[in-house]
Amino acid sequence: MTFYIAIIDYEMGNLKSIYKVLNYLNVKTLISSDSKVILKADGVILPGVGAFGAAINNLNEKKLIPIINQIINEKRPFLGICLGLQLLFTESYEMGQFYGLNLIKGKVISFERSNVEKVPQIGWNNVEFQNEDHFLVENIPNNSYFYFVHSFYAVPESRESILGLTEYGNTKFASIVYKDSIVATQFHPEKSGKYGLRLIQNFIDYCKK
Repeated sequence: MTFYIAIIDYEMGNLKSIYKVLNYLNVKTLISSDSKVILKADGVILPGVGAFGAAINNLNEKKLIPIINQIINEKRPFLGICLGLQLLFTESYEMGQFYGLNLIKGKVISFERSNVEKVPQIGWNNVEFQNEDHFLVENIPNNSYFYFVHSFYAVPESRESILGLTEYGNTKFASIVYKDSIVATQFHPEKSGKYGLRLIQNFIDYCKK
């Protein structure tokens, strides 16, 4: 069978930019909300731009949550990006309280305006890797810079879920998380230059294994 990556289409994401990067890396990529397409993929990406509550609602309406759970239960490679990272957590306090996928225990909260320069954080910031041997950050120098656009961040219950830490103002937050076959970044690797490309290539290589 032909190797391919599926990007989950739930009408809340920067689908085209990720699709273009995967094409640039010579990977067959399908954008889909079809369970058959997603479940047959060698790796799955959950992107996301927008509000947490609307995102969970869309995933529910498209009946994609059981599909995501099946992927995780089968330990298939799964990459969350930006909002796609936040959705993995137990709950979010963005414009109310909403329950997430609960695949990683923890909550999503807003930057305190008194602790940061401005909200949202928009621009480049460095990431301090907590495990430099992890496949996702292979051949990427520690404290490399990546591109962020976000007002909320995840707080995992366990530090064991944190692969990368980033400091913004007086707040240090989890910018890369992982658990079993799940990896997720708060930043946008597809907009993060050569090291973002390297990170995506590392995910592709993991999918091929």
